[in-house]
Amino acid sequence: MKQKNVTDTELELCSLDPITGNYRDGYCRTGPHDHGKHVVAARMTREFLEFSRSRGNDLISPAPLYGFPGLKAGDWWCLCIDRWMEAEKAGVAPPVNLKATNQKALETASADLLKKYSINDYGTG
Repeated sequence: MKQKNVTDTELELCSLDPITGNYRDGYCRTGPHDHGKHVVAARMTREFLEFSRSRGNDLISPAPLYGFPGLKAGDWWCLCIDRWMEAEKAGVAPPVNLKATNQKALETASADLLKKYSINDYGTG
């Protein structure tokens, strides 16, 4: 399933440790069964993880039943675009890897906004 990133090139890997993505293949791919649109490749920060937990999505605590190890600051994870936007408005949006962020993110966030949080060498973050 070839998909493009926000720079209009082939979508790059987000993370295999921990393994992420709606399809648990390490990529922020999306499709008809991805109701949350897990398209933003983001490096977790303590502030974002606490924010997400305060909104009812605890990404910190392990969930062994689902093979979820729990996340810590520095981990890469495919986030739902709506949660990332919510965090951005609250001032706690984590940095993103544009090369691993799915082009579908542009349906919700502008390229300029994502570039503001970019950790890629050509970004401003």
